[in-house]
Amino acid sequence: MEGLSAGVLVLLAVIGLIGGVGIAAVGPGGVLPTIGLFVLTPLAPATVAGTAIATNIATGVAGTAAYTVSGQLRDPATRRTAWILAGTAVAGTPPGVVVNGQVSARSFGILLAIFSVAVAALVWRRGRGPAVGARPRDAVVAGLGLAVGLVSGLLGLGGPLLSVPLLVALGVEALAALAAAQAQSVVIATVGTVGYALSGRVDWALVLLIGLPELAGVLLGWRIARALPTRTLRLILIATLLALAPYLALRG
Repeated sequence: MEGLSAGVLVLLAVIGLIGGVGIAAVGPGGVLPTIGLFVLTPLAPATVAGTAIATNIATGVAGTAAYTVSGQLRDPATRRTAWILAGTAVAGTPPGVVVNGQVSARSFGILLAIFSVAVAALVWRRGRGPAVGARPRDAVVAGLGLAVGLVSGLLGLGGPLLSVPLLVALGVEALAALAAAQAQSVVIATVGTVGYALSGRVDWALVLLIGLPELAGVLLGWRIARALPTRTLRLILIATLLALAPYLALRG
């Protein structure tokens, strides 16, 4: 965190808050802290990923607790989906951490840009039509959990980012998808943080700076998801990701 201006530090905290709202309200908000760290700091890709993923431990715990209180994670089907996602993430996340160590700054920026466009498309797809309340087969959920863990470990992301839009695309009801993904994010963040911390790739001061506002954002986003339409938030997130993608690719 040394060498960063006060303005940059404030902006990173704000990005953490907005990212937290996005995590709990629509799912794909966890990419914003990663983008913020990559764009606003001189950190190497591994430290960007390690720092960003560490912020998701507390938010995942808070999100899991919130969706347990509101009842979604007490539903047996949703709880089963959450367990499968979390279990497969244990195997999927470490390879992503290892691969990150072989990625240059330029490649990391391009990957992050491609991922931003893909997430924007998934968020748009999620908003097309109502959820049908289906439950995909366990094998499909397991494959999704492995893939999400791999990508999250590589780029330093939280589980809801990919899991929520993918689960909804498979017909899972939106709140159930959000709830299951929060539980998965605890595992991804914990396993990923350990992996990056072992090689000294976590800036703990920045984890606190971003993570505390992000935690507040998760609680706010949980209320938004349950009480208010989220179409506007989705559109803002889509526009932000699409606008940032070219810059991320060029900056890398």
